[in-house]
Amino acid sequence: MIRSNYMRTQNAAGACITQTRRLRLLLAAAGLLLSLLAGTPAGAQPLNEPSEADVQPERQQMLGHDQRIILIDAGHGGIDGGTSHGSILEKDITLAISKRLFLLLRSDGFDVILNRTGDYAPSDENRWLRSSSRHLRDLAQRKELAETLPANLVVSIHINYAPSPAKHGPLVLYRQEGRSFMLAQSIQDQLNRLYTVKAQPRAGKPFYLLNKITATTVIVEAGFISSPADRVKLCSSKGQEEIAEAIAGGIAAYLMEM
Repeated sequence: MIRSNYMRTQNAAGACITQTRRLRLLLAAAGLLLSLLAGTPAGAQPLNEPSEADVQPERQQMLGHDQRIILIDAGHGGIDGGTSHGSILEKDITLAISKRLFLLLRSDGFDVILNRTGDYAPSDENRWLRSSSRHLRDLAQRKELAETLPANLVVSIHINYAPSPAKHGPLVLYRQEGRSFMLAQSIQDQLNRLYTVKAQPRAGKPFYLLNKITATTVIVEAGFISSPADRVKLCSSKGQEEIAEAIAGGIAAYLMEM
């Protein structure tokens, strides 16, 4: 009887901690959304939000604007700079592209959340996972936000690197599951047109986010920081906007098929 009461107490405490954690994440997500809607990121042109009267219900239904939440995961951040080329850091490029992607999707009426709006690591916000690994706390925080929202689509933005500067172009990684593959193929097609390549998406078996998030998830490697040709796109405002437009087009095309 004592053990039974103890287990009930422990279960109740665990449920309370889970609810508190989810509330904290939801509040953080709401804060991210409000902070982005309150101002336009540096270097981006303001976008006028369409009014409800301006958006045709038929178009909303066609594009899947039925309360589906898209989570944009800006890779790395804070102490985690990601890959680099000289002083050029992956974390800065992923954030710039992610902000542009957020604004493009919002302007088309999608419900979108961006998981970081500045140069910080999501692991800084993870005070619930008892792990000495900052990397694991970072990934777990990204996954927890996706599950708490709950997100329907998760698009994680990253930058690639190769020892050879000749290797270039975009690559989209997917979980070996139909919807993830279809989303990856749709985004890959759009990025291929931008880069004038014929790459195919690949299965990303070892990647935590692809394995742990239940929503349809892909990882977009937007180009190679080690490639001089790719860096022209990755490091310029025009190139970042073009990459964001290609990814947004791929997401919209996927939703039209679903």
